[in-house]
Amino acid sequence: MEREPIVFVGTCDLSGHFRGKSFPASDLPARLRRGVGLAPTNIFMSAFGPIHVTTFGTVGEVMLIPDPSTRVHVPFAGSTSEHFYLGDLQTLEGGPWHFCPRQILRRALERLHTETGLSLLASFEQEFLYDGVAAHPPQPYELDGYRRQGIYGEALLAAMRQAGVIPDSFLAEYGACQFEVTSAPALGVRAADDAVITREIAQAVAFRLGHRVSFAPIPSPDGVGNGTHIHWSFLDLEGQPVLFDPLRPWQMSDLGRQFIAGIQHHLPSLCALTAASVPSYYRLRPNRWAPVHADVGALDRGASLRICPVSGDARERARQFNVEFRVADATGNPYLSLAVLVQAGLDGIRGRREIEQNERPLLPRSLGEALGLLEANTAVADWLGAELLAAYVLFKRAEIKAVENLEEAEICRRYAEVY
Repeated sequence: MEREPIVFVGTCDLSGHFRGKSFPASDLPARLRRGVGLAPTNIFMSAFGPIHVTTFGTVGEVMLIPDPSTRVHVPFAGSTSEHFYLGDLQTLEGGPWHFCPRQILRRALERLHTETGLSLLASFEQEFLYDGVAAHPPQPYELDGYRRQGIYGEALLAAMRQAGVIPDSFLAEYGACQFEVTSAPALGVRAADDAVITREIAQAVAFRLGHRVSFAPIPSPDGVGNGTHIHWSFLDLEGQPVLFDPLRPWQMSDLGRQFIAGIQHHLPSLCALTAASVPSYYRLRPNRWAPVHADVGALDRGASLRICPVSGDARERARQFNVEFRVADATGNPYLSLAVLVQAGLDGIRGRREIEQNERPLLPRSLGEALGLLEANTAVADWLGAELLAAYVLFKRAEIKAVENLEEAEICRRYAEVY
């Protein structure tokens, strides 16, 4: 039986899913120039598949253009290769489409560079469940917990490296069948690209082994949550780290503290984008090693923003020093999540905000509450564009309605099926 290679190009849409179209590999040179056509409404596909609501209807056309720098080609013995690209959504005239998540992140990063001369270095730490582990009592962080997953971890790291993502760590996490994979820090948009590629490769490797993984926020209302923690720091024009300052409060530069304070100030409303599903808020409950306040903590894994530990000499400490944002999971679009963190941080720099230690507002208790706060935050319309903000709120309220009559356990099950 003859086979013809196929290439896929996709984008991470409003639901956080990676969706797009495929074409014969022989057409790749032409597709790199002109892309593939999509209906604008495609970005409104819900977490569960059907389009519940759209502001575009059946009208219009945009082009999904593969980005050559994101090429993923991972052969699997006895199976098809993973061959795909991440793409940019453009208008028919060749300009960036205002709903393109990668473009929204680019705009935020350009503002950061223009206003501060800095570049963002970031990494996504992603937790998930792997069903290829035999039923067994949880063994958090034990070697045997790692041992029981067999070859999955080794195959995953090898495939990530083949895909152009540098692996940083893989470990057995706190929950039963729970693991964590982290990619090495990358500059700007590439950090979010790596998060998307890692999720797809994690699924691809599990599929070849006859299993699957789930990045859903929490498998059951009383279960252990899967976070997507975002680590970040800054580099100056010479590529040198600038966040660490041992002589300043929090051992952090003034600009860094102001950036964090901006995120802290806007955080309750940003949850609607970074913790973007109904069960996201089952994870953000007390006593779950997950944040419940808009707070900052040094070495505190219960804080929304954790200042991470460093060791070694001054040069090593400066390179290690980073901040971890912990109010995120895989139902959020990584480009939009990173974009609003950058924009909120810039707002903190402009306003010379300082980290608030005495007032720690509670995070929203539901996606609906978070959407109300997002809609009321006038700054976000500038960061995302008023049209995209309105569409996102409409889109997510339709998602809430789709599960509003279900019990929490059934809601968790539904999301675990699709993430």
